[in-house]
Amino acid sequence: MKTLTASNSSRRKFLTDSAALMGGLVIGFYLPLKSGRAYAAEEHAKPVFPPNAFIYIASDDSITITVNKSEMGQGVYTSLPMLIAEELEADWSRIKVESAPVAAVYNHTAFGMQMTGGSSSIPSSWEQLRRVGATARILLIRAAAQQWGVPESECHAENSHVIHTGSGKKINYGTLTDAAAKLPLPDPVELKLPKDFKIIGKPMKRLDTPFKINGTAQFGLDVYLPDMLTALISRSPVFGGKVKRFDAAEARKIKGVQGVYQVPTGVAVAASDFWIAKTARDLLEIEWDEGPGAAISTAKMRTEYAELAKQPGSVARKEGDTAQGFKEAHKVIMAEYEIPYLAHAAMEPLNVVVDLKPDHCSIWTGTQMQTMDRAMAAMTVGLKPEQVEIHTTYLGGGFGRRANPRSDFVIEAVQVAKVIGKPVKIVWTREDDTRGGNYRPMWADHIEAAIGKDGKPLAWKHTLVGQSIIEGTPFAGFLIKNGIDVTSVEGAATLPYLIPNLQIELHSPKNEVPVQWWRSVGHSHTAFIVETMIDELAHLAGEDPVAYRLSVLPAASRYRGVLQLAAEKAGWGKKKLPANHAYGAAVHQSFESYVAEIAEVSLENGKIKVHRVTAAVDCGMVVNPDGVQQQIEGAIVYGLSAALHGAITLEKGRVVQSNFHDYAPLRFSEMPQVEVHIVASTEHPSGIGEPGTPPIAPAVANAVFKLTGKRLRRMPFDKESLA
Repeated sequence: MKTLTASNSSRRKFLTDSAALMGGLVIGFYLPLKSGRAYAAEEHAKPVFPPNAFIYIASDDSITITVNKSEMGQGVYTSLPMLIAEELEADWSRIKVESAPVAAVYNHTAFGMQMTGGSSSIPSSWEQLRRVGATARILLIRAAAQQWGVPESECHAENSHVIHTGSGKKINYGTLTDAAAKLPLPDPVELKLPKDFKIIGKPMKRLDTPFKINGTAQFGLDVYLPDMLTALISRSPVFGGKVKRFDAAEARKIKGVQGVYQVPTGVAVAASDFWIAKTARDLLEIEWDEGPGAAISTAKMRTEYAELAKQPGSVARKEGDTAQGFKEAHKVIMAEYEIPYLAHAAMEPLNVVVDLKPDHCSIWTGTQMQTMDRAMAAMTVGLKPEQVEIHTTYLGGGFGRRANPRSDFVIEAVQVAKVIGKPVKIVWTREDDTRGGNYRPMWADHIEAAIGKDGKPLAWKHTLVGQSIIEGTPFAGFLIKNGIDVTSVEGAATLPYLIPNLQIELHSPKNEVPVQWWRSVGHSHTAFIVETMIDELAHLAGEDPVAYRLSVLPAASRYRGVLQLAAEKAGWGKKKLPANHAYGAAVHQSFESYVAEIAEVSLENGKIKVHRVTAAVDCGMVVNPDGVQQQIEGAIVYGLSAALHGAITLEKGRVVQSNFHDYAPLRFSEMPQVEVHIVASTEHPSGIGEPGTPPIAPAVANAVFKLTGKRLRRMPFDKESLA
C-alpha cells in the first residue's frame, strides 16, 4: 500500500479533486448544522457527499486528520481531531494533523464556504466530524468481520484495532484500510453517548505545541521559494488616497533592489530580502492624492458621533413604551460612552507568498477565509478558482483580521505578483499592520435607564453610533435587516435583563476608514455599556451588584449559573480583600456561550492594577477543557489590552499609532492571576474563542467605581484621571 505524506502534492491534488480512493481509508462528508447568528447563512450551503480526506490511515497505523479550520492559536488542530478520534476509537498517540486544501468538501457546515471565524469551529463540526470518525470505525469493523467471516456484531474497535470479542483476534487499522475503502458508506451512523466518551471532555495537550517549540511549524513568514523576491508596499497615509506621482531614483540605487512598481494600493519595492526592500521603500518620494479621507480626525468624529447618538436612529429592538416608563420612573440616569477604533495587533503581521504562473497561482498565507480569498485572487489575475491553490500556514494570531471579506491583503499580493512576474513574498511591517486599517469600529453610545420604586429596571433606551462592518460585504444580505447591522447591536439588542420598556436604536455613519470584525465583534463594546449600566442601576437601587443581576435575570437563564459560580469561586461578599482592593462583576453571552468574570482591582499611583480575574464559562459540552481554559485566559488578556491601553486615533486622516510603544498590549507586569471554572453542561457545544473578551472591561470598570465612586465610560481607561 502506498503511504502518502502531508506534503505529497499528488495527494493534495487528489484531495482537491476528490477524484478516487487510493492507498488508504479516506472518509468524510458534509452535514448542515443550524445554531444561532454565527450560522445565519445556512440556506446558502450546498451539501456535497464525495469521498474526501478528513481521515487518512497509513499502513504504519499513523492517522492523519485533515483539519478544515485555520490554526491561529485557538487549538483547532487538537480539538477537531479529538472529535474524529473519539468516534474512530483511534490511538491518540498516532494522530497527525495537516491543513486542508481549498475544496467544497471542506466548507463550513453552515456558511457554505471554507472559513474560520465566529467562534464556530467546534459548534459547526461537532456532529459532522464525529460522524466522519464513526463512519470510518464502522467500515473498519465491517472489513475485519468480512475477513474473519464473523458477524459484525461480534467485533468492536479499540485503540486503532478491531477486536473479535469471542476469539480475542485483533487486527490493526492500517491492515484494513484497503478493504474498508471499497465498502459502501453506512447509513445511518450511530454516535456515542457522552457517558462513553474516552477522549472528548478530557484535558489533552496541544498537538501543534511541539512543532512551535522546535521551529518546524510553518507560518507565512517562514515560506521561501526558489528565486523569490520580497516586496514591501508604500501605501497612502490616508485611507482612500491614491498615488499622484513618485520618484524611485534613490530607492533603485540600493544594491539588491530588483524593481519598483506602482500597484493599485501604492508603490511596491521588490528586493532580494526584507531589509533591502524596507530600506529602499523608505527612500521613495511619493506625492499622494489624499482624497476626502484627509479630513477625518478622531476629535471631529467624537463630536459628530456624540451629537448623532442623541438623535432617533433605526430601531433594532422595541418593547413596551420607554417614554411612559421614564415618566413613571423613580430614578433616572443618563450616560454617554466613547469607544475607540481598535487594531487587531496579531503577533505575526500580515504576509502573503504568491507564485503566479500563466495557468496557475499558488498562494501561501495565514488566512481565515480560504474560499473567498481564492475566488478574489482568481478574479484579480484572470484565472478560474480551481486554478488557484491556497496553502494555509499556521497563523500568528488572527482575531478576525485574516478573515477579511474583501480579501484585501490577498488581492494586493497577487496584484504585486502580476506586475513583478516572479515568486514574491509581500510583508507588512508592524507599522504597516497597525496603520493598515480594517479596525474594530469607533463607537459613541447614549443610554438612559430608569428604575421603579422597587429598584428594578423600568425603562432603558440605548442609541449606538458606529460604522457597519457588514455593509458592502457578501454577508450584507443576511446580516443587515431593515437597515440594522446585527453585529453592531449584538449584546445590546440581545441583553437578557427583565426590562419592561426597552428601545435599542442604531446609526451607521460612513467614512473612509475600513472596519472589520475584531475579537467578539459587536460584543466587544456593547458588553461594556450594558454591564456598567446595569451596575449603575444596582447602585441606584442600593443593592449588591451580583444579587441585583440575579434578581433581574430570567429564572431559567444560563447567565445565572456562570454568575453564581464566578461569585462563589471569587469569594464575592465573603472574602476579605486587601486594603484599597475591590471586586467588579460582569456577565455576558456571546456566540451562544455564557461567561461571568469577577475582577479584583486596586489603584497604584492613579493607575488601574488588575490582580485577579475569576471566570466562569458555560459553553455547552466541552471537547478539551485545557483549550477552554487557554481561550478564556487569552481572551481576558486581549480584552484587558483594549480596556487599559488600546486606541487607534486619527489626525488629518492619518493614524497616529504605529507600533507596540503607542498601541500597547498588556505587559507581563500587568497580567493578573486568572482562574477559569467550567460549568458542567449537556448542551450543544458553543463558541469559546471570543466570549471571554467582552466581560473583562466592565468588570474592571465596575471595580474602579467601587474604589473611587467614578464611573468609567470611555476606553481606554489609562486616558482617565483616577488619582
